[in-house]
Amino acid sequence: MKEIRLGGIPIGDNHPPFIIAEMSGNHNQSLKKALEIVDAAAAAGAHALKLQTYTADLMTLDLDTGDFFIQDPDSLWQGRSLFNLYEEAHTPWEWHQPIYDRCRERGIIPFSTPFHPKAVDFLEQLDTPFYKIASFENNDLPLIRHVARTGKPLIVSTGMASIGEIEELVRTAKEAGCDQIVLLKCTSTYPASPADSHLRTIPHLKQMFGCEAGLSDHTPGIGAAVAGVALGATVIEKHFTISRAEGGVDAAFSLEPREMAMLVSETKTAWEALGGVQYGLSRKEIGSLKFRRSLYISRDVSPGETLTEDNVRIIRPGYGLPPKYMEQIVGRKVAVDAKAGTPVSWALFG
Repeated sequence: MKEIRLGGIPIGDNHPPFIIAEMSGNHNQSLKKALEIVDAAAAAGAHALKLQTYTADLMTLDLDTGDFFIQDPDSLWQGRSLFNLYEEAHTPWEWHQPIYDRCRERGIIPFSTPFHPKAVDFLEQLDTPFYKIASFENNDLPLIRHVARTGKPLIVSTGMASIGEIEELVRTAKEAGCDQIVLLKCTSTYPASPADSHLRTIPHLKQMFGCEAGLSDHTPGIGAAVAGVALGATVIEKHFTISRAEGGVDAAFSLEPREMAMLVSETKTAWEALGGVQYGLSRKEIGSLKFRRSLYISRDVSPGETLTEDNVRIIRPGYGLPPKYMEQIVGRKVAVDAKAGTPVSWALFG
């Protein structure tokens, strides 16, 4: 698998998970709020901050009837037109430069999800280091082709996509010149249920497509993300806001700063804990050997005295013979004096 670097940071099993804070529409149409989100994401330790680059007219038609109106009672956005929703959620293009500048000042990598070739061309002017394709656009092969032609790394959420569709998008990207691809397991419901996350797909994605794999997570909290890292996720993306109480189109399934800091910390801990397959004594366990069980004289014995379960016990610490020799030494006579507290050794028998 070709090594992937996102904004200069290496991605893979030998590196801590790469954490993306997704701003989306949580700026609530305030540039000041957007810059505060940048500062908070950087302070929490996220590696990158992701924007979404579109305008409502590049996403849909300005209609509020039929297919263009959200009537699903289970949707967070029920009762709104698609155009109205995207108009509220979009990040004005003139904000991108100051947001990118603030990210770079704070040491966090700025990038974006483009939803149209025009957005890609705009983002190229900002020296965007890599790109993301959202789940709802993973079937837009012309868009994927346009992004791939930049030659920059590409992250793709795989929500709703069949194996055949994923194969097609990966092939399209590679044929267009992109050989650094990260596929994210994603459940495209908002919020998502942990039971619908199916994280065991992550190693399967990696094996089947020869790509790095990660998780775009819409579940509450950080549990699913930590589990994803345990299953091999090398990139984690979570929506991020200053405060869910302030509302916003994505606030309900976004992490707050304290939670993002926990995500960064706990996913790194999960990655560190994976290690490799290991049995037996490790270097750092040597000092703990003394706390194992072993055989000790528990009552003073004299030369010629027979060892029994009354004068030998299996106890801590571990400086005597291992407990497995108990049956061999019971019934044997000692050749020397042995006080209570003497570790049993073969030397006791002459």
